[in-house]
Amino acid sequence: MKILALSDEVVDLIYSPRVKERFADVDFVVGCGDVPFYYLEFVVTALAKPVFYIHGNHDRPTQYLSDGRMIDRAEGCVPIEDQTVRAPSENGPVLLAGLGGSLRYNDEGVHQYSQAEMHGRVLALAPRLLLNRVRHGRFVDVLLCHAPPRGIHDLPDRAHTGIDAFLGLMQRYRPRFLLHGHSHVYRNDVITATRYFDTQVINVYPYRVIDLDRDYV
Repeated sequence: MKILALSDEVVDLIYSPRVKERFADVDFVVGCGDVPFYYLEFVVTALAKPVFYIHGNHDRPTQYLSDGRMIDRAEGCVPIEDQTVRAPSENGPVLLAGLGGSLRYNDEGVHQYSQAEMHGRVLALAPRLLLNRVRHGRFVDVLLCHAPPRGIHDLPDRAHTGIDAFLGLMQRYRPRFLLHGHSHVYRNDVITATRYFDTQVINVYPYRVIDLDRDYV
């Protein structure tokens, strides 16, 4: 069971006709924030696989097209901000949840939050996670985030500080994976996969194929 995860940057290999041949074996695609709507729309059309996405700190509530139309979502894709959904796969549904955005560092971004606000979002998501446990025997399989958890793959500057609430969420609800972007990686020696309790935290910048049956750490 494989998923293609995208974040933060348009990748030429994916935004091209080669994407269908290169990623034909993925079950679905996830966007972890700061990727343009047109990029997600291209992928869902070219691959003909479901695409689920959350917002990044640079995303805006509206985007304007060349013909003057205003859009606020990626057509054909499923936004899962503050939601849980079941993603289809050959081995049964994969339970997804989404908590996008980053720590607030200025007054310009819509999808920026204080640490307290992020704790509130996790609490608001809890009833849906508990319902998953009743229906499916587990809370969530894959948590989609833009920012990383505090102290895991984050950076010392305010804009790239990780989220405290994600640590408690992983302790309580034990997702198999937490996928995030936001922390750009340009060197091969940077750690991009870390285990926290039962969760594999993976930085997917700018894209990564995740085998849900594999251990990366």
